[in-house]
This record gives sequence, C-alpha cells and structure tokens, in this order.
Amino acid sequence: MGLLGRADKGHRLPTSRLRSHRYDIRAVMDDARSKQAAILGFSEGGSMACLFAATYPQRTRALIPWGVQARWIRTDDYPLGITKEESDKQINELAENGVTIDYLTGWSAGIPKDTDTATLEWLFRYFHAGASPSSLVALEETGAQIDIRGILPTIRVPTLVMNRTRDPVANLAAARDLATKIPGARFVEFPGDTHSMIGIAEKVAAEMEEFLTGVKTQAPHNRVLATILFVDIVDSTGRLSKMGSVRWRELLERHDDLVRKELHEFQGKEVKTTGDGFLATFDGPTRAIQCARSIRDSVREIGIEIRAGIHTGECELLDDDVGGIAVHTASRVASKAKANEVLVSNTVRDLVAGASLGFEDAGTHTLKGVDGKWHLFRVL
Repeated sequence: MGLLGRADKGHRLPTSRLRSHRYDIRAVMDDARSKQAAILGFSEGGSMACLFAATYPQRTRALIPWGVQARWIRTDDYPLGITKEESDKQINELAENGVTIDYLTGWSAGIPKDTDTATLEWLFRYFHAGASPSSLVALEETGAQIDIRGILPTIRVPTLVMNRTRDPVANLAAARDLATKIPGARFVEFPGDTHSMIGIAEKVAAEMEEFLTGVKTQAPHNRVLATILFVDIVDSTGRLSKMGSVRWRELLERHDDLVRKELHEFQGKEVKTTGDGFLATFDGPTRAIQCARSIRDSVREIGIEIRAGIHTGECELLDDDVGGIAVHTASRVASKAKANEVLVSNTVRDLVAGASLGFEDAGTHTLKGVDGKWHLFRVL
C-alpha cells in the first residue's frame, strides 16, 4: 500500500531516548495524583516500564511487560534478537517507504498476514495519525539501542511477563529469559502468531486481574462447536488489474449477492467478508460442503473461480465475529485449495461419513500457524 505518512520536517525523539521516558510516566502519575500504579508496558514500552520499576519501586505496585525482550539486537552473548545488519536494513526500508504491508505484518507491528483488508486499512490510518514517518524511524532507532539486561536483577516489584507463542516480533525464548532475570517474576504464555492481544483480550485481562487482586473472574462461556467455511476468489488482484476498479466492483457485487443467496439457502451464517471472500459458520458440516459446492457452481457462471476450505472445531464467539484455532485452521485449509476446489479437513470428512458425499485424498499438509500434520480431502 506504500507510504502512509505525509511529508514531515524530520522530527526526532529526544536524544536522551529511553531513560528520559521514565520521567514521562512519573509526570503523568503526578498529574493524576497517583502515588502508586501497576505499569503495563507493550513491546519497546515494556523496556521503559522495566526501567521505571527499577528506578521508582515505591511508585510501582506491579510491573506487567507484554511482548518484551531485554534487547532487540543480537550479540555474541545474547543470540535472541535480529542482527544489526537486519535492523539497519529494516530501518532504511522504513525511512524510504514508510509504513507498508511488510512493516505491519512483519518485523515491527507483527499483525497476522491473513488479517482482513478493512482492519489493515484501519491500522494504516492509525499509524498515520500516531506519528510522522521520521518519528517512526526514530522509534525503531531507539529500539535498536535498547539493552536493559543490567537493570533486570534490580527490579524488586511483583512482575508478570506475558508473550504469545509464535510472536513474530518478541521471541518467546527472549521473553522467558527476561522473566528469569527478574527476581520472583511470573511468566505466562498465550497461543498465537501475532505481537498483539488480538482475540485474547479477555483472557489477558483475567490473568492480570488474578495477578493484581488474587481473584480471577471467570469469562462468560462463549465457545461453541461450529463448522467454518472460508471462500475466496482466485487471483482477485489480477482480475482487478485487468478489468479496472469500476467493472471489478460491479462483478464483485454480483459475486457477493450469489454467495449470500447460497448461504441463506443452506442456513449458513455470514460472519464477515474479507474483501474478496467470505467467512461463514454452519451448525453442521454437511450443509457447509453443499453450500461451498453451490457457491462454486453459481459464481462460475459469471466467470469467477473460487477456492474454499472447511473445518469443524470449537470457536470463540466475539460479538459479531468468531475466533479460535478452528477459524485459523479453516483459513489455512482454504489457502491450500486450487481454483474451483473445495477442501475439507480430516475432521470434517470423518463427521460426514455416511452422508453420500464423495472425497478424494488431497494429501498431508503443514498448515501455517497450526500444530501437526493435517490430512486434507477434496470434495468431489
């Protein structure tokens, strides 16, 4: 999507960098007349929170770093970060190109690559409003210089360190190492392949509540067994380029109408659109398979090819959305499908045994972000 920042005047952060920011925390607390607070620090902000806790233990009720490493650049005695050369390259790319898809989904923001288009566009606006391009460069330069290993043993406040299992920014081993260096620190690991708390905010809040109060509120029961269907258009970007935005939008609207007609016919629930596809849920796998086949046949008549993936598992209800590993698995199954293919997991195939549906072995696959090997089947 290219640079999302307007031209600026080369603003730079204060030269005193990280150490000066601990005074900002103190100033905010003073202004709020807060004598003591629990300090939550995210990513590089976690380094600042650690420094504040070590400097002002009497004002720190508790320290909670999320997605934090003691340092971000690898050295001979700290093999857990990226290399100096990699860091320099990334900073140069940010200075030259601004906030890009690679920046958001890779080394800095760590947003999942399969995040829907609307959310990515919102994040672009968020980064635009939050800082000028050169300020972001300055932040990354500051991060490259952070090394708080020396102060970790001096922290003497209750500490809860949290990290996601496959965080693309903060290495899990580095987060564990950080926790072991702080006397008495507790470490909690959450599943996921993003740098953020997306999809698990309630669980994180419950963990922090228990840590701070000794009482853990049980989250409301909002998990159900459902069949997840992902459908997306094959080569939508290429079609857009050839047809132009106006004609493509007209064709996409016809596609959406046909998909919704089939979802209604087979009692599927539309959860959301993904720009060029749909995420829907069903209360049984048979109707999901029948719906996917009908969608494929319907949209083929208007010159569109789709691929579809189906998986059944426990899902978490999130307002008007659904989450959980079952949703992620269905998305990965769909990514393995070819044009006009409907692929299902072995779980789905087993559940519809005896339903007069035909399948063809599609092999065993590794699904990105999902543990183990998965046997997939092609719907005939």
